[in-house]
Amino acid sequence: MNRALLVIDVQESFRRRPNWAAVSAPDIAARAARLAAAARAAGDLVVWILHAEPATGGPFDPGLGHVRLMDGLAPGPGEPVLTKTSRNAFTTTGLQQLLTARGVGEVAVCGIQTEQCCETTARLAADLGYRVTFVTDATATFPIEHRDAPPGRDLAEILADPATLPTGQIIARTEYALAGRFAAIASLDDLAPAALV
Repeated sequence: MNRALLVIDVQESFRRRPNWAAVSAPDIAARAARLAAAARAAGDLVVWILHAEPATGGPFDPGLGHVRLMDGLAPGPGEPVLTKTSRNAFTTTGLQQLLTARGVGEVAVCGIQTEQCCETTARLAADLGYRVTFVTDATATFPIEHRDAPPGRDLAEILADPATLPTGQIIARTEYALAGRFAAIASLDDLAPAALV
């Protein structure tokens, strides 16, 4: 069974948002690069996925130039780069067709955001019949405001609000939701031991 690493949305767009200062893993690009190097060494396919929101004027608008991999990341020869407009990496791309053509039956998921595009991709991949490994500490996320929070608050106000869900709880919830149902949970050290990098 062939394997693929899906590197999801590790892109400059996120660094352009005010909440980047509260990201759970500021070194997410280095973590993704480490996983990609280990995948290549194992002969696995690496697929790079970017998120775009055309004509929105925000950091995910391709016209502003931020829909690109973060510094330190670069696709290797033959490594596809797909651009999606949905939360998961399948619905608006040719990812499933690409994986089928390469005989891939197992995927590892890493990237941004843990509970959004990464978790959603893992769930859909499982439903499509792939064996999924979710590399939690090679994902990153941000604190989430309560649904009733007033709009327009700055980051300091969001972080000071006791109703804001902190990143540690988001990550733990994602692992609880995925483990044993949609994915096996793994660490960066499991898939890319430091001795091999």
